[in-house]
Amino acid sequence: MDGQLAILGTGRMGEALLSGLLRVGWVKPHQVRCSVRGAERAQYLADTYGVDARTESASAAAEADVIVLAAKPQNLGALLDEVGPKMHSGQTVISVAAGVRTRRIEAATPEDVSVVRVMSNVPVQIDEAMSVLAPGKHAADADVEVAREILGAVGRVITLPEDQLDAVTAISGSGPAYLFLLAEALIDAGILFGISRDDATDLVAQTMVGAAHMLRDQGRHPVELRESVTSPGGVTIAAIRVLEEERVRAAFINAVEAAKRRGEELASG
Repeated sequence: MDGQLAILGTGRMGEALLSGLLRVGWVKPHQVRCSVRGAERAQYLADTYGVDARTESASAAAEADVIVLAAKPQNLGALLDEVGPKMHSGQTVISVAAGVRTRRIEAATPEDVSVVRVMSNVPVQIDEAMSVLAPGKHAADADVEVAREILGAVGRVITLPEDQLDAVTAISGSGPAYLFLLAEALIDAGILFGISRDDATDLVAQTMVGAAHMLRDQGRHPVELRESVTSPGGVTIAAIRVLEEERVRAAFINAVEAAKRRGEELASG
């Protein structure tokens, strides 16, 4: 990147993006402006990453070519009130605030500012995020590509229409929590059978990692993968039968549907 980058509201998500972008060399520290609420946090970012970290956002926004809105959704309105009047023609705004529509951001910024909305997830902290981009009405292909490069520094990226982002939030945004809950159950089963918590955690974590790589990298349908583990009359089919009797599949679908519905409620105010 040749210009200046501002990350406004540099909490966990913002810091993860900052760290990833610096590591891959997409920006240099002198090109980055970060805004935070507290002086101690600002000093930490400056000392750790060598960036210009501030406790106010307006000047950082005014100086930037690309602006990342990384504030929490409940704080985004106040942030836009502060920085919107300072934005100017030609800027690209990338919002990672969950549930905030592009039209809301566009209403608070100059008409020729491009907005790209992003839904990412918590594995951004370890560079394994799943991020989905949704361009606003003024965003050009070049703006989407900038967003793709930024989020690509911390994981995988796809582009979808914005009207699908509530479903994305319910699947991949909340998805890590569902998998952590499943991991808890499997670990507890191991403990029930006399395996130590540490060993049970290793068993479950590596099993999840390996299964995820197979699903992502082999191009095989999950049914095919499941059947490859399920021998006739074996132990796996005995477990699968119980899971089907308990309607675990339907429970997951219903849970995702509830999450999507709640996301729509929050987005509509």
